[in-house]
Amino acid sequence: MAEQMIPVYAVATHAVSALGADVSAHWQAIRTMRTGLKRYDDRSMSPQPFWASMPDPAIWQLIHNHTRTAGTLTPFEQLACYTARAAMANAEMVQTGADTAFILSTTKGNIELLHQVPDERLRLGQSAQLIARALGIKGNALVVSHACVSGVIALQYGLGLIRSGRYRRVVVTGCDRFSRFVLSGFSSFHAIADEPCRPFDAARKGINLGEAAATIILSADPGEVPIAELVSGASSNDANHISGPSRTGDELAVAIARTLRRAGITPQDIDMISAHGTATVYNDEMEAKAFHTTGLAKTPVHSLKGFVGHTLGAAGVLESVVTIESLRHQMLVPSPGYDQNGVSKSLNITRSLEPARIRYALKTASGFGGSNAVLIWKQP
Repeated sequence: MAEQMIPVYAVATHAVSALGADVSAHWQAIRTMRTGLKRYDDRSMSPQPFWASMPDPAIWQLIHNHTRTAGTLTPFEQLACYTARAAMANAEMVQTGADTAFILSTTKGNIELLHQVPDERLRLGQSAQLIARALGIKGNALVVSHACVSGVIALQYGLGLIRSGRYRRVVVTGCDRFSRFVLSGFSSFHAIADEPCRPFDAARKGINLGEAAATIILSADPGEVPIAELVSGASSNDANHISGPSRTGDELAVAIARTLRRAGITPQDIDMISAHGTATVYNDEMEAKAFHTTGLAKTPVHSLKGFVGHTLGAAGVLESVVTIESLRHQMLVPSPGYDQNGVSKSLNITRSLEPARIRYALKTASGFGGSNAVLIWKQP
């Protein structure tokens, strides 16, 4: 039985990545199968060439121009501020009161400035406060930093804050930059692919990292025009390994089953899955098993990582923005790099942009520490 809760809607979105500086540019790239992944040969980042996804200099110039009046923000904070400000403009949020909160989802924040700035400038809480102040948000500035599920958890938290009655609107921004620190960390796990990533494919070699920021504004205000409904969310933990996911997928399956129950729907009601789909051997295998366990094996599924790489703290928000666009356009999102099934359970991987009736979409995420998180988005 569905939990009786007030409806919470996404009323505005924005995204910036290698695919472009707004949502329409992202959707156009997806329509034309234009990936943001490129081969870089940058010795300041890595002694070897690497594949990644980063906004080009023209986009960064645009970000600097739009945030130069926001005070002494770091590049990471400028990137987050840019996307949040653009989403607020899309929602026509001229001013905010104490009934609007800000949630920053990130895994690394200003880590690229380690040993270059005072320690307090590395604190995520301070970054969230500075960004909120630059945006004119008077409510609380909060941080969710929970490995790669951060964006999905942040949206769940925003949903809970509104349903609790504490806030009328919540601005959720996910942001992470590409840095040598992050690249070297994932390289130490031998998780970086030396070619464009191929989620769920038999020839997959690992992940590509990405730099991005995205914002979704949640609201329960009946006067605002909804673009999607955030129906429910749930989380779980594998308690399996500090970095390796569950080998069975049972724990992600628990989160999926729980959020379906909260939404009052069945697996057959899910029309599309936006998977975490990192293109690592163990993550893709775990997700495939979880989808089978929960009766979702035949549901169309994709991973956005083939377009933008793994954007860490931005991933759950950015991929939800694209999910919302999929609901708006009634089109299934393709999964670049997929050719042949590479997991033990077959999945219905979407290979090209396809028209479809999409009412409910499931968004999954998994991360270090065995964390799993799930959302259900609905066409309003």
